Amino acid sequence: MLNRSGHCSSSHSPLSSTSSLEMSFPYKSVLVIGATAGIGLALAERMIENGIFVIGVGRRQSRLDEFISKHGSDKAAGSQFDITNLDGIKSWAENIVATYPSIDAVVLNSGIQRALDFTDPASIDLSLVQRELTTNYTSYISLITHLLPQLRSQAPKPTALLAITSGLALIPIPRVPNYCATKSALHSLCWSLRTQLYNHEGSKHIRVIEIAPPAVQTELHTQQGLDQFGMPLEKFTDEVWERLNKGDVEIVVGRNRAQWESVEGARRKIYDDVLPAFGFKPASL
Repeated sequence: MLNRSGHCSSSHSPLSSTSSLEMSFPYKSVLVIGATAGIGLALAERMIENGIFVIGVGRRQSRLDEFISKHGSDKAAGSQFDITNLDGIKSWAENIVATYPSIDAVVLNSGIQRALDFTDPASIDLSLVQRELTTNYTSYISLITHLLPQLRSQAPKPTALLAITSGLALIPIPRVPNYCATKSALHSLCWSLRTQLYNHEGSKHIRVIEIAPPAVQTELHTQQGLDQFGMPLEKFTDEVWERLNKGDVEIVVGRNRAQWESVEGARRKIYDDVLPAFGFKPASL
């Protein structure tokens, strides 16, 4: 399991504790992309409860207004933006960091899930497939590109990028193959991004934190016409918050944990072993 510094902890327990000096979530001004529902909203509200100022980002202005009204403008702010507008991300990012220059962490949470049935090609709407890919992955490349300068500028103060992936990044389910593929891509990106930043003197203070949920009871399922199922949202949020405060940078929640470690433990060793050949030091020793 990776701890705050990006190194493997000495215990394989997913809740391994770090030193008392590291028992905190040090960020004070967090940009949460996808903050109006589900996991994003739950994490945003947990942060606010703990004295963190949150700038919530979402497509629906009415939900952002509700968010700010509930918590007060001294604790929360909102920015209406559709992250699938790739051409608009650069100017939006420049504006958001100019408006909130103390941003020290970014949560990448927006995501959609759609069924995709290749046994019935006529049923596939490729525009919806592309939107799912853009929302869940391609937009994150642009967001990271244009928000990293803000996080770098805060050095030596610790800053962070938090990405919400999924247990489906490792073990896909056939009903939603494109969704699983986007989460797998994001998981892989987290490894490479963490390594690059760890090896760059001007970026070593930026932590890359991956949160991999199991099925959680959110709109992700009900908006597809499915019955609600999975881990209760509050229970999920409790575990994530506990482990963020322990300094973990790879947070696999619920029933995914045993599967994740059995698969990724061996793969990470191979990854770390090959890095020196490409001029990198492992961030997960």
